[in-house]
Amino acid sequence: MKYFLTLTAIVMLSAFTMPANTSIHSFKVKSIDGGVIDFSKYKGKKILIVNVASQCGFTRQYEGLQKLYEAHKDKLVIVGFPANNFGSQEPGSDGEILQFCKARFGVTFPMASKISVKGDDTAPIYKWLTSKNENGVLDATIGWNFNKFLLDENGKMLAYFPSNIEPDSEEIVKRLK
Repeated sequence: MKYFLTLTAIVMLSAFTMPANTSIHSFKVKSIDGGVIDFSKYKGKKILIVNVASQCGFTRQYEGLQKLYEAHKDKLVIVGFPANNFGSQEPGSDGEILQFCKARFGVTFPMASKISVKGDDTAPIYKWLTSKNENGVLDATIGWNFNKFLLDENGKMLAYFPSNIEPDSEEIVKRLK
């Protein structure tokens, strides 16, 4: 009886300490053009998720993101998440953001509808990305626009990169091989 109670306690405790979901593939989010981005469609590819903004000093990184996407799209998908959390640097509507990204940088990688990446209204996918209890790998604090999360072909977290790490940096590119 004592053994059974101990085993039951261990099983119950592990249910509370194990990550609820260690794969991004269960997420679906609204796309910037009104459709749905279903992350399960990206099984077998690495995924780079980036919180983006159109009026930021790092906005030029859209160019590097597009080049990275074109160079590796057989094994990598990039998903941009517009967010207005930092200095009101993404004030536009989804339509305005999409038009800006296509016209200015020729963006063809998937873009999500504008969300919040921090605070009380943080989108569920960003809660997952930034919490080790959720993703099973790391905690991250989104400090500004153009933070990057790299996930492997199975939807598991590989790495987090802050804004100052360029899309074509060795830190990112070496993990695509």
